[in-house]
Formats: sequence, C-alpha cells, structure tokens
Amino acid sequence: MTMNQTLHANSFHSKPSAVADLTEMFTPWTCPSTGIVSWILSKRIAPHQQSFYFVNPSFTDDGRYLWFYCAFPPGGSALYGRQLGVADLHTGELHHFPETQFMDASPAVNTRTGEIFWTTGLEVWKRGPSPDDAAERVNVFPEELAKNRQPRRLATHLTFSADGRAVNIDAEIGNEWFVGDLPLGGGDFRLWQTFDRCYNHAQFSPIDPDVQLLAQDGWNDASTGVKGDGLDRLWLIRRGEPARPLCSDAPAPSSRRGHEWWDADGQHVWYIDYRNGTERVHIHTGQRENIWPGGHTHSHCDRTGGYLVGDINAADRPWRVAFFNRRTGKEIDIIASMPNWPRVKYHVHPHPQFCCNDRYICYTTNVCGRVDVALVAVDDLIDATR
Repeated sequence: MTMNQTLHANSFHSKPSAVADLTEMFTPWTCPSTGIVSWILSKRIAPHQQSFYFVNPSFTDDGRYLWFYCAFPPGGSALYGRQLGVADLHTGELHHFPETQFMDASPAVNTRTGEIFWTTGLEVWKRGPSPDDAAERVNVFPEELAKNRQPRRLATHLTFSADGRAVNIDAEIGNEWFVGDLPLGGGDFRLWQTFDRCYNHAQFSPIDPDVQLLAQDGWNDASTGVKGDGLDRLWLIRRGEPARPLCSDAPAPSSRRGHEWWDADGQHVWYIDYRNGTERVHIHTGQRENIWPGGHTHSHCDRTGGYLVGDINAADRPWRVAFFNRRTGKEIDIIASMPNWPRVKYHVHPHPQFCCNDRYICYTTNVCGRVDVALVAVDDLIDATR
C-alpha cells in the first residue's frame, strides 16, 4: 500500500481529494530482511529532522499534522536550542518555527487541535501548526522558587493532566528539583514536592489528574560537576502526599531499570529492565510481569497493550527497531540493522512510538545517512505477525 493509500484509508474521510501527493514528502524504505516498508520524511526544512521522545505523541489524531524536532548543526543540543517543525499532510507543506527553541524533550502536542506546547527558561509556551498562528505564553514558573537561577530543565517532557487543565513540571534549578504542575489557564504553580536529588521524566497519569509518575535519575552537582546516582528508578507521587517507590520490595537504580511510561489504563507502568526486557508493574498491587524479553533499550505499546515496538541496542552490534505482537508471540524487525549512531549532541535514538490513534509507529532513522523521521503502518506489522 502506498503512503497516500494508507493515509486515504485512515484520514481525511470527508476530503480525500484534497490530500497532497504524499510521495512528494515521503520516500519508501524497505527492510531487506523482512520486507517491512517504512516511509521516510524526505522533504526537508532542516539538516537534522528527528522524531519526538517516545512518551509524547507527535502526530495529531486525525492524521493531518506530524510535529518533529529540527536542528541546525552545530547549533543547539539535547538540553536546549533545537526547534520544531511540522508536516501538514493535508497540503504537503513543511513549516519550521525558529521561535520554538525548546528545553530538553519538553514539546507536547495537543493531538486534537494540533497545538504544540514547549518550555523555554521558566516559561511554557504554545502555538498552532499554521504559519499564521502566533506563539503565546501559557504560564510561568515562580521566580521566588527560581531565586534568580536559570533552570537546567523546566519539564523533561510536558504531559497534560487527565482533566486537560494543567501540564506537569519537574524543574531542575541548581541542586533542587521541584515537582508540581502549571495550570493551562494561567493560575499559580502548584508545588507537590521539593527534592535534593534528581527526580525527572515526570508524566501525568492518563486517568487521574492528581498522580504523576517520576524517575529517580542520575545527575551532576551544579557547582562541582560531581556525579550523583539514582538509587531506585520508579516512583509515584500523589498531590498532597510524598513520593513513594513503585517497586518498594525490589529497589533498582537507573542502570537496571528505565525508560518508563504509563499504560493507557492508568493502572500499570511499563519500563525496561535492562537484563530481562520490557516489563510492567501494577501501581496498586506491585505485581510485575515480563512481557517482551527481547525489548531491551526503549519500548512503547499501543493503547490496548497488545502490541509493542522497541529499539534494541546490544553491545557492539547495530541497532534494531522491532515490533512484537503480544497476541501471537511473534516479533518482526522494522529495521534489522541500523548503523550505529555517531556521537552527536542531540540525543539521537530511534525512540519508536505508537501515534495517530495507534495507526502508525513514528521513529528516527539514519538509513539514508542523515537523521530522518519515519513512519510505518501498524496494520502492516500486525499482518506480518499473525
């Protein structure tokens, strides 16, 4: 199926004739080992075009707007200076917005409206996907907590509360970490807890606006640069209560567990156990399950939990991007062998994610010798693993 046929089948039902010829934007690339076709965004507005960090969907639900990171080497880094671009799959146009210089992996898309939110300094901003849209400041972190200091991050990656009224904050300022939320309506920052060690990768529960998932992570002292280590990776925090370990019977540092995300049911958290593969834990009972022994670096699941995708990086071996059909127990490579990524400062990993109501997997690839955004149709992967 061509890219246009795939998107015509899934999107723009009322105006299929108005959809651009997407073969002018995307180029097919076929994995020689499995025959799985990925569609690479070959139309360019920046020398470096990268998919989002995997916990934040970058594709709107209607399949029209696909947001991505842009970089112009040597400018910027994974901490600050990359900007945002958007592909309009209705018109066939790409747009670059230089005013969107963002911190860390903070950008988050409102998948219903197409608006993008990001952090810069102590502020959260947003804009729409049209070139005619203007950037608007959404809210600001309080100066009385910042105390004339610039943050290393304001939010690792913004997520929206289940009621849609706020975004999460896990600010790192000096040697303090502040976890809370900022109302989208412009109200005051609400502090949930302050820490003297690194807690980041905060993510709102998909069902409860008063709960966030946290990661205890490594950090470097802001004055001396001395490294500090996380002792127990997975934590939950409820508004008004102190954070608690999610797996209290089995503490494990970031070197053993990491790359966590919420299940759509809000009752489970998925994570990588770097020895055993992709697992999930029930947030109330603590029961843990090993779901995909082959998923060892980053993984993600669809909303049903029946399908998983992951990038897999074994020592001294090329990267793989693979799909796992939990219902049949079958796995297939999307890319069986990807060249090892050069040491670049933009945190370039495939970071595959389900998006567009689970119709596509979006990931970053380098099979064309540069950093590119790619899509693969989930239906093709399900058919290949029946």
